[in-house]
Amino acid sequence: MLGSLIAQCAHGSPSYNDLAADIENRYDTDPSRQAVAQRLNKDFENFLEAILGQVMAIKIKEELRSGQLDPSVFRNYGRVLVQDSTVIKLPTALFDIFSGVSNAHSSVCNARIQAVYDLRNGRLVSFAIDPYSKNDLSAAPELQIMEGDLVLRDRGYLTAEEMQRHSDAAAHFIYRHKTGTTYLDPQTHKPIDLPAMLKQSGKLDMEVLLNNDRRTPVRLLATPVSKEIADLRRMRAKKETKGHNPSQAVLELMDWTIFLTNIPATSAEFREIFGIYGLRWRIEVIFKAWKSHLKFDDLHEVSERQLQILLKTRLLLIAAASSLYQPLERAVWKKYRKRLSLLKFMKYLGTSACQLLRVVQWSLADNPGQESIEKALGRYCCYDKRKKRLNFSEMWESLA
Repeated sequence: MLGSLIAQCAHGSPSYNDLAADIENRYDTDPSRQAVAQRLNKDFENFLEAILGQVMAIKIKEELRSGQLDPSVFRNYGRVLVQDSTVIKLPTALFDIFSGVSNAHSSVCNARIQAVYDLRNGRLVSFAIDPYSKNDLSAAPELQIMEGDLVLRDRGYLTAEEMQRHSDAAAHFIYRHKTGTTYLDPQTHKPIDLPAMLKQSGKLDMEVLLNNDRRTPVRLLATPVSKEIADLRRMRAKKETKGHNPSQAVLELMDWTIFLTNIPATSAEFREIFGIYGLRWRIEVIFKAWKSHLKFDDLHEVSERQLQILLKTRLLLIAAASSLYQPLERAVWKKYRKRLSLLKFMKYLGTSACQLLRVVQWSLADNPGQESIEKALGRYCCYDKRKKRLNFSEMWESLA
């Protein structure tokens, strides 16, 4: 059952009839679609979750970690966590469960996918399928933060309480400035006029206090950007507000890139903070790979139970692929001096269940097919050398 489910989910959104036909073809038996439906119950869902937990907990063997990229700026961190979310469209029959957008003419059912990825160890840490109404602010406190973590999030997760929670856990964070955040002078405890200060100083690297009960100290960093980037930001902001123009103060602040962190200035200067936060786009690439190449949101009219089973099966595929990407990336680089593209890698896996099986078998010791899969990945799944933009691995190495 599980083998057929994985194979079918790699190609799309299988029905009970599709699964019954695949089982007959693979295992020389002829179950009815009703029998398949009965087997895909809560017990099977729990079974999937148990397997998923084991897959996500597997550590890459030490010999596969030889040559691991280890920038000095990350050596004091056990994990470098990136959290982000994306929205997927669901069958309208699930609207009452997951909510979405509704008006007098139509209803669109959506779910919000929350994911946390560990850049340091190259693995998916957590994954949740939430109602559309549960936004990033609501999900932020659910992240388990441990001592020695570095957490990279966008401004959608930013609250004073979250930044204080990181400091209490002896963990570090980097956020982008969020409109409406008030910063206080450490001596006077009076609000800082950030636009005026930036106009006067040009750039900043200073300690400020947050306007919360505990007056959480944070490091505020800012540097000017080019006119082209600032104008692009303003154009995007006006488009996203749908006719409600942002305030003049908000538009003026788009002339600067502003970060909030609790990393000491003695540990990382602005250039390093900027470079570290730039790695956050990694999870955005992963989301794109999931949705574009592994058909993550390709769903027909299904029940809530079918939805959970289909999405968790796809996550099982994704977790396995994500865990294997980093050691494969190192192996291809060592042998061919080429950088493996995550998007191309995911697309390669999505072409057939056979490709996924080959990649999984690659991790097995003394597998005779190891060289052939490395050769195929080196030929079809690497970055184009003529591109001038740094890829993820080059960005990572530049921080060393």
